[in-house]
Order: sequence, then structure tokens, then C-alpha cells
Amino acid sequence: MTALSKFGLRALVAAGGVAAVAMMAMPSAKADEGKVTVFAAASMKNALDAVNQACAAEVGEEAAISYASSSALAKQIESGAPADVFISADLDWMKYLHDKNLVKADTEKKLLGNAIVLVAPVDTAREVTLEKGFDLAGLIGDGRLAIGEVKSVPAGKYGKEALESLGMWASVEGKLAQAENVRAALKLVATGEAAAGIVYATDAVAEPGVKVIGTFPADSHKPIVYPIAQTADSKDSETAAWLKCAESEKAKPLYEAQGFTVLGETQ
Repeated sequence: MTALSKFGLRALVAAGGVAAVAMMAMPSAKADEGKVTVFAAASMKNALDAVNQACAAEVGEEAAISYASSSALAKQIESGAPADVFISADLDWMKYLHDKNLVKADTEKKLLGNAIVLVAPVDTAREVTLEKGFDLAGLIGDGRLAIGEVKSVPAGKYGKEALESLGMWASVEGKLAQAENVRAALKLVATGEAAAGIVYATDAVAEPGVKVIGTFPADSHKPIVYPIAQTADSKDSETAAWLKCAESEKAKPLYEAQGFTVLGETQ
């Protein structure tokens, strides 16, 4: 996915302050024949690519993985996209599919934890303390704050909750550049099209063009949990083998290398 151009960003902001491009980088609904198909939150790409490669020997081959926002993926599964596994960046979108009987309840687990951080382009970064009274709007100045779409993208929802908790929301709401997933928000910061951005700690690890300048207090938002489950219409035997490996001790250091906390809890 390419970053929005400066012209495109200005136009979207002028049109209402929302730079959400919901149809960009949408995963294909066509599954690779015979392969386990995984729909996973965009923030998992680096870690899950490594896990998928490591698990190939045990499963027989690598799974086909589509990355996008959890909301987009859940909606695609609801519409009949042939996914075997769903990994969400929050509990809400897993519950959305659970309530529609579109995942197998006995396979649902709380797999990973994460944190949200404030990042800036590496050449302009200066560390700050994110607490009540901090002037985030002043830090951004005439620039924009990149964030996942705050009504649907988990990172955006966590970010808005943290900003409200710390009393910053009202001053930055008009400066937002909302993106269709957290990796798109990260790209806006890395390319200098946004002065700062709210992303997961794991995203910052994956992008050399940004630097973490502050971490949001854990008590300023709901716990960040990535649940995993097998879908109701999945290929049972192959999917079970992939899930077993993706949830195993073998996978744990690969998640941790990208900054995730491994939970491995049954929901």
C-alpha cells in the first residue's frame, strides 16, 4: 500500500477531516486453492509472516495470509470470503463474528497483547511524556496526527480512548488524518505527511522511518488483545495444524521479537 500523497491528504482533510480510505489495500476474497487462508490484522504482518514461514514444515506449506484492518476482514468473512482463520486486533471484531456464528467458539483464544505509542518521523522526533496536561496539539502544530479510523479500526479506537482519557481529544480532533488500517497511518508518519501518529508499539519496530516519542499509559485505554479463532467454514484438519503451530512455544519468540506480549489464553 502506498502512502497518500500530500495533495490527497490535504483534499481528504478539507473534505471533512477524515482520511479514511476504506477500500484501499483490501484483501482478496479468493483463497489459494488447498492452502489454509488466514485473515489477520495489518499490525501483525512482520510477526505473522515469520511464524507462517516457521510453521510451514509442520503444516506442509505456508498459509495464504491477507492483512487489513480487523473491521474490513470481519466484514469480508461475514460476506462469505473463504477464510479459515481470523486474527483480530481487538476483542470487539471477534465478538462480532462470534455472535453471528461465523467462528468456532471452542477455538477462540486471546493470543497476543500490545501497546499504543506516539511516533514521529525519525528526523524530527523528540521524546515526550504522555499525561494529562501535555499539549499534543502544540506538538503537531500545523501538521496532522495519523491514526486508524477511530470508529472501526482497533488502533484508532484505542487511540481515541487514550486521547479522551488524557484530555487531549478536543484539541486534536480537527488535526486527524484517519487511515484504513494502522500500517497506513504508520506510513503517513514515515513519509513525513503527518507530524505524528498513534500506532502499536509493534508497528514502530517494523518501520525504521519513525521513532517512538511516547507511550500511552496502559490505564488510558482498554487492554489491547489480539484474539484468534478458526472460522465456521474452515478446512478442519489443515487449519487445526496451522493453529496449533501458530499458538505454540515455537511461535512465541517470533511474536516477542516484534514486541508482542504472548497471552495464549482461552476466551
